Amino acid sequence: MYSFSPAKTFELKLYSGATTKSVKFDKAGTVVLGCNIHDFMLAFIQVVDTPYFTKTDDAGIAKLTNIPEGNYQLKVWHYALAKENEIVQQPIFIKGNDSKNINLNLKPFQLPVAP
Repeated sequence: MYSFSPAKTFELKLYSGATTKSVKFDKAGTVVLGCNIHDFMLAFIQVVDTPYFTKTDDAGIAKLTNIPEGNYQLKVWHYALAKENEIVQQPIFIKGNDSKNINLNLKPFQLPVAP
């Protein structure tokens, strides 16, 4: 496994019977992982520098709770957004225990269709 991403660059060599090393992700950003054996295998890790984060559920809904009152930038990332490493963001204001529904229109990347 390896990554050449600015947020974390590393290479874990594959040796039979060797123990694996851990990698600490200590810089915010997108880390793209590649497989040393299978070039087509990719994985993505989004490292954030905030305690307020979540993942979407199967329906694409993300819920954040216990956010202190204040002004924030709501940011959304997905590996298949139209532009590489694009983060969609929107300013929001949280007041008390108010609940908000926010809809973001994301433009997914379209793979070319073979003729």
